[in-house]
Amino acid sequence: MTNPTEIIPGVIFYSYLSTQRKEKVGFLKHNTLVMQVSGQFTLETSEQTISMGKGEMLLIGKNQLGQITKTPPPGENYETIVISLQEELLRKIALEEQIEVKQKYVGPLNILVPGDDFLRGYFQSVVPYVRNPAETISTEMGILKVKEGVKLLLHAMPELSPFLFDFSEPYKIDLEEFMLRNFTYNMPVEKFAHLTGRSLAGFKRDFQKTFGTSPRHWLQEKRLTEARHLIEKKKMKPSAIYLDLGFESLSHFSRSFKDRFGKAPTEWL
Repeated sequence: MTNPTEIIPGVIFYSYLSTQRKEKVGFLKHNTLVMQVSGQFTLETSEQTISMGKGEMLLIGKNQLGQITKTPPPGENYETIVISLQEELLRKIALEEQIEVKQKYVGPLNILVPGDDFLRGYFQSVVPYVRNPAETISTEMGILKVKEGVKLLLHAMPELSPFLFDFSEPYKIDLEEFMLRNFTYNMPVEKFAHLTGRSLAGFKRDFQKTFGTSPRHWLQEKRLTEARHLIEKKKMKPSAIYLDLGFESLSHFSRSFKDRFGKAPTEWL
């Protein structure tokens, strides 16, 4: 089975695999509800590391960079249901329910959702959607299921209203601190600009003032320097680190490394 499979395109996803898998997800654009059917799900961001097991739910905040590790239980398959809480749908819910958020959410961006009878029942009601992918399920039905989930989340945790219905743009944050924490993520400069609360032009201007060079040059240099440290000092294999450092392929990494340091990565071991 393809991993992940879209049951309702753009709304409900189903992840299935039988071996441990580590994914450098990168940009987490939408608020997302993750429901763990079996195995362990671990999310790592610059601010949090949070794990959950069978029968648990995790609410992931939008506009983050993260890495996910999926671990199946011994002798069994790993299964996860992912529900994308996209802004357009959340805006509709806010209008329909006349929800008005008057304060900024200031809590953690990733929250383990305590199970109550309603949420446990919701969890079980979603499983047939992913266990029967051959059935034709309309997008409208999927949207109704997502709305139900949002309303039950608010019933269980009313304090999540500012979390879910914050439609403001990311505010301008400390550029140096953010980049030093997140330089390993392979993503367009435009995404880095958005996450730091800047236009692309403003990001490049502030970046030049902060680091004295362009974003692309700094990112390449920073990643290669970190790679040399890991290989030379930590004795890590190039094949084990290139993805985690934001390189698209081992050949691209090796070529860039040799161009920068004069020797192939394997020659530093």
